[in-house]
Amino acid sequence: MKLSLDYSLLPKLLSLIMGEIPSSRIMVLLMNNMNQVVFKESREIAQSESSEINTEIIKKALEERQPIIISDFKADSVLLDSGNNLKNVLCLPLIIENKPAGAIYLERKDGLGPFTRENLELVIAISKPINLILKNRKEFQEIGERSVDLAKPFLGGQSKTFRYILNLIDRVKNSYAPVFISGESGTGKELVAKAIHENGTRRNGEFVAVNCGAIPEFLLESELFGHVKGAFSGAVKDKPGLIEEADGGTFFLDEIGDLSLHMQAKLLRLLQEKEIRRIGENKPRLINVRFISATNKNIEKEIERGNFREDLYYRLKIIAIELPPLRERREDLLFFLNHFLEKYCTEMKRERAYLSPRALELLMNYSWPGNIRELQNEIQRCLVFAGEDNFIKEECLSLKINPHRECFTASSSGFFQARAEFEKRFLNQALVRWNSNRARTAEEIGLSRQGLFKLIKKHDINVPKKSEMENGNVP
Repeated sequence: MKLSLDYSLLPKLLSLIMGEIPSSRIMVLLMNNMNQVVFKESREIAQSESSEINTEIIKKALEERQPIIISDFKADSVLLDSGNNLKNVLCLPLIIENKPAGAIYLERKDGLGPFTRENLELVIAISKPINLILKNRKEFQEIGERSVDLAKPFLGGQSKTFRYILNLIDRVKNSYAPVFISGESGTGKELVAKAIHENGTRRNGEFVAVNCGAIPEFLLESELFGHVKGAFSGAVKDKPGLIEEADGGTFFLDEIGDLSLHMQAKLLRLLQEKEIRRIGENKPRLINVRFISATNKNIEKEIERGNFREDLYYRLKIIAIELPPLRERREDLLFFLNHFLEKYCTEMKRERAYLSPRALELLMNYSWPGNIRELQNEIQRCLVFAGEDNFIKEECLSLKINPHRECFTASSSGFFQARAEFEKRFLNQALVRWNSNRARTAEEIGLSRQGLFKLIKKHDINVPKKSEMENGNVP
């Protein structure tokens, strides 16, 4: 049964929020793809001096798909200059049908103090019926598609590095030349291979993937090349190999570095002659297959150790794609966090969950040695531990990400301490997002380089050196 709520309930929900969270103004709004407000419902204590809202904050919340709490800063605010006259603000993006479509926006004047995490939790709880009301508004139906198909294998990102990889995929997708993909475990090598296949001229053929280290050596030859009846004990009928099944398509050899020297020799002949022989058969069979291989090993070192054939390496590596670890493409971290939150919330048939500001900070500062796979698993784990709560707190994080077992306690600190804590958290997140590039960070958040250096020193923020970033030693 499709659940819908009457629009007349919306003003009552806003009054409920205002009654529980004293605010100067509260509003619910929808924004189109050009970030223009197309629907707004609001409540105010009194007529404001200015009816304008700070759309930059709403745009930032929609872009990051995470809630924002901002305290009223002095003129040296790290977010906005004094001309914006920013009040205390709480902004929750509304993710409706996996589209960042609008926001719940609350303002407070100075006398009411900053918003708290408890305030945010209440707004998240009340956002569910508000989402149901807005889904039926014609303004929502007219908002263009912003979402991706979460059921399909996902290859995404926003960083310059990722855009370069997409460009490479586009350039090689229609070539028949072998592709060699290298990168640490969990960086998405098979997803890149599938993207090449599914976007190229071979997309109507089969994509067959084999993990070279997962099949025992005595079975691998038969699995790859097939066999004829009676070739060995147990061969009761002819059986084509996996390479034949990929005829007209793509054959993906994952963890090629685990292949034995014997199998390397047979693969080399296959690449040279474009034909195979089933075990027990003398007649060669021509095949039309594109080979893509991948490894997390340093193959050149394996060649030096005598574990890998140099001639095969250069046959496989006509086109090379190197996938950087997640710690070197930190601009993509928030993108992946939101993608997996939406993916697993959809699979679990639950409302879209949000991260607490501190949980988000801990996730953004972690070095992710397991790369995208580790991030994916962590989000699944967090959703399980959050239970029915749609607010993921820092105590839901695994010990390696939250080593001090931080958990939220209601703060009795004053306004200036709360402001300092937010300022430090915001700077940390900005530095992580821009790979600790101080000049880029200063430019993106609207500060001079000197202003940024002053705040880094004020809050005693440890900015990793370039050598530390390259080695993955990120504190």
